[in-house]
Amino acid sequence: MKSIKISNLGEIRNELNKYKKGKKFDIHQFNQMARLAWLGKIVMQPLDPLDEKCESFLLYCEYPDEFQAHFLDPDQDLVGQMHIVDGEQAQALSRILQRGVEERAMLYQDLRRRDFYFGEFYRPKDRETQTDERGAGDEAPDESR
Repeated sequence: MKSIKISNLGEIRNELNKYKKGKKFDIHQFNQMARLAWLGKIVMQPLDPLDEKCESFLLYCEYPDEFQAHFLDPDQDLVGQMHIVDGEQAQALSRILQRGVEERAMLYQDLRRRDFYFGEFYRPKDRETQTDERGAGDEAPDESR
């Protein structure tokens, strides 16, 4: 942890201003944070809600599930830690978080409406015949040409 010398009030103000500006992630870090944001693994709040000039956000990044971590391979110095992020990147991560929630909600809604039983066991006879002749998933050739 970084220590701040208390003997000089000017240094304290300078350090505080650095924190209020926040830190920008590099491209690699931002992309990792964006992926985790899309998955809903970040929590954000304004660093100083009472200061209108302070645009930075306090961000906590949760550890992804083992399945997610297997594919995403996040940097261990990003997850499970608090970060002070500059306003521009924080706003972008907020938009990505919102899109992720909306897209995952649509996925779950589609999954809820999907009828697996009907799709697996009830096929029209002519479709079954076409599938057997061409192989599964092939489309019929366009005969209108």
